[in-house]
Amino acid sequence: MNFIINFLFSMFSTIAFSVITNIPRRAFLACGFTGAAGWMTFWILHTYFQQNIGISNFLGALMIGLISIFFSRIRHMPVIVFNVPSLVPLVPGGPAYMAVRHMMNQQFTESMEAVVTVLVTSGAIAIGFMFTNLIERALKRTRTNFQIK
Repeated sequence: MNFIINFLFSMFSTIAFSVITNIPRRAFLACGFTGAAGWMTFWILHTYFQQNIGISNFLGALMIGLISIFFSRIRHMPVIVFNVPSLVPLVPGGPAYMAVRHMMNQQFTESMEAVVTVLVTSGAIAIGFMFTNLIERALKRTRTNFQIK
């Protein structure tokens, strides 16, 4: 049951953000599926395999990037149309809020722990997208090298 709830809510949040950011309607379901797949990758790794938050976010962002490339080719749309809304479930909003809250309550140790969580999460997401870009470039380069000229 937890799988279904996590999948549906992450898909709904991604589609809702797609509506807010004026993504074309024909991309809503693809964006929703991409965001849900990224969140489920993160959630399964973090919950069931006890991976740390950095590795889980990295692999979630990598999954979002790869699926975004797939849907961009199928739908003939830019990759960013699928990337941006799909990141919503992975964004560390809760720890960022807790960092500011602890800072205002002068609980500096707890605040720094939350800041580190935000930085690790953000860095893992950025590195995941960077790896996706490298994979895409390598595949393009390989494809052009093996084509008959």
